[in-house]
Amino acid sequence: MTGVPASAAGGSSQASPVSQASPGPQTSQAPQTSQAPQTSQAQGARPVSSGVSAVAGAALSADAEGAARPPRGAKLAAAAVNQASVWNIANLLTMLRLVLVPGFVALMLADGGYDPAWRAFAWAAFAIAMITDLFDGHLARTYDLVTDFGKIADPIADKAIMGAALICLSSLGDLPWWVTIVILGRELGITLMRFLVIRYGVIPASRGGKLKTLVQGVAVGMYVLALTGWLATLRWWVMAAAVVLTVVTGLDYVRQAIVLRRQGIAERKAALEETQA
Repeated sequence: MTGVPASAAGGSSQASPVSQASPGPQTSQAPQTSQAPQTSQAQGARPVSSGVSAVAGAALSADAEGAARPPRGAKLAAAAVNQASVWNIANLLTMLRLVLVPGFVALMLADGGYDPAWRAFAWAAFAIAMITDLFDGHLARTYDLVTDFGKIADPIADKAIMGAALICLSSLGDLPWWVTIVILGRELGITLMRFLVIRYGVIPASRGGKLKTLVQGVAVGMYVLALTGWLATLRWWVMAAAVVLTVVTGLDYVRQAIVLRRQGIAERKAALEETQA
């Protein structure tokens, strides 16, 4: 009777250490089993993050390439814009001045060319042409509307309206032919000289040249009108001042062209000597 309890007690005493020791392996295994998924998750997170970064890098590189490379048809679109830019306000004013030239001649020679009413209409057309000449260049430079068409058509329109007025006045006997020859000869000669020295540089328009253009326009406009009395005498003096400015500014442009050509030749010679050395 006493042994049984002892064995039972011993069994219980032996079982208690086992039961106490049994949690040890369980606790030691539990962290292993709990760390295994974490480790797998951590190892699995690296490929995901690297994959995301790879995708993001590919997207950024694609965006960079897309930004560097122009889209398909961009050159054609840019060419269309450049072609459309020809029809700007500055060029339209230049075209208007070209259209006014034949209209001015028709009004100037209408009814024999001595009708004061028709001469007044001709003066209005001439005045509009001269005013547009002042505005188209200013608009082109201010709003960046300079085009190849404008560079060519603007001086042609200027010379056309002035030449038409001078020839009409001389043909009607209102203005001596030598005045027309001096003014037109100077304008055509300076224009040709600009083209000859353009490889060495550009001769800018001087203040004297702008003043010459203004005085010429006022003088020719006064001759277009059928003026009498002291106004007819005044227009003679204004035309004389225009002729003087025409000759003086023309000689100044010739001087600038000679200096520009010499400088261009000297620079080319110096550059050639440097390359040979």
